Amino acid sequence: MGEKTTPESNRRALLQAAATAPLLGGLGIVPTALAAEMGRSEKPLRAAFSNAGLQATWCAQGKAAAEYWGRLFNVDVTWFDGELNATRQRGAIDNMASQRWDFVAIQAFGIGTLTAPVRKMIEAGIPVIDMDTLIAPLEQINVHSFLAPDNEFMGASVTEALMQAIGGEGTIIMTQGALGHTGAQGRARGFESVVRRYPKVEVLDTTPGDWDVTKVARIWDTHLTKYPKISAAYFHNDDMALAAYNVMRAKGRTDIKIGGCDAMPPALQAVQDGRMHATVRNPSCRIHGGAIMAGVAAVVAGEKTGEGGIPKHVITDGPVVTRANAQGMAWMQKQFLI
Repeated sequence: MGEKTTPESNRRALLQAAATAPLLGGLGIVPTALAAEMGRSEKPLRAAFSNAGLQATWCAQGKAAAEYWGRLFNVDVTWFDGELNATRQRGAIDNMASQRWDFVAIQAFGIGTLTAPVRKMIEAGIPVIDMDTLIAPLEQINVHSFLAPDNEFMGASVTEALMQAIGGEGTIIMTQGALGHTGAQGRARGFESVVRRYPKVEVLDTTPGDWDVTKVARIWDTHLTKYPKISAAYFHNDDMALAAYNVMRAKGRTDIKIGGCDAMPPALQAVQDGRMHATVRNPSCRIHGGAIMAGVAAVVAGEKTGEGGIPKHVITDGPVVTRANAQGMAWMQKQFLI
């Protein structure tokens, strides 16, 4: 006698099948039986996605991952670019909220900037998956789930790697992301939790770069003129780290130990060739692909939030990346797995 089919057994089958789907999908093979196991909708689902801004490589990779997993699950993904600007993203989400979707996934540029249109969609019965940074505190808005890394861990782990690299003494600068971004807030707390344990290390500056590489280049041109000795630098994402490195190289200051966040392919190469000391993976593919899976499970299998369903907050951590594991991380990203 066959196993009785339940929502939980369907969910397990979906996850087990999805584990092999990237390899099959990479070969252009999605057999009918596998698609059925995955909980793939018979009719195309309509999903709306937005993240902070496609100028950021992390966001662009997330879009590619969402579209890849969307094809596997029969989801048509429509993108609303945040453009690294809270006002423009709000206009895009207002537009999104005026339409009907099967589910929605959003990474807010800043906390509290999108609350009203997101509530409108939730009240219309649309599952909203929050990605990477809080749309609003979870007790204030009934999102389906919040998929995000532990940003304090990210900030602390890279900062600790930098402290070890400089022998626990010297000077350091932190270049933050957007101050209203809860991920950036967590990374700053992680940085501060480590630095306070090293009394021989002086923090010279914590000016935010707002994820904007042009702005970061200007900031670091000033830093390098103002500070004759900078032992290390921690950046809230790799794009900013590499933009600053280009300024350092132009001024002959490549002795500065650099740490970043996100572990994007250019940073993986920089770690391997020594331009960066370390980074940590914020798993864009896991977060954006996971949002597809969560939305499909909500619509097709009726999965709810809470006990027996998807947790309200799903931790999506990735590892610290050094030369030892950079190549493997690059391969995993090519498969949209992390």
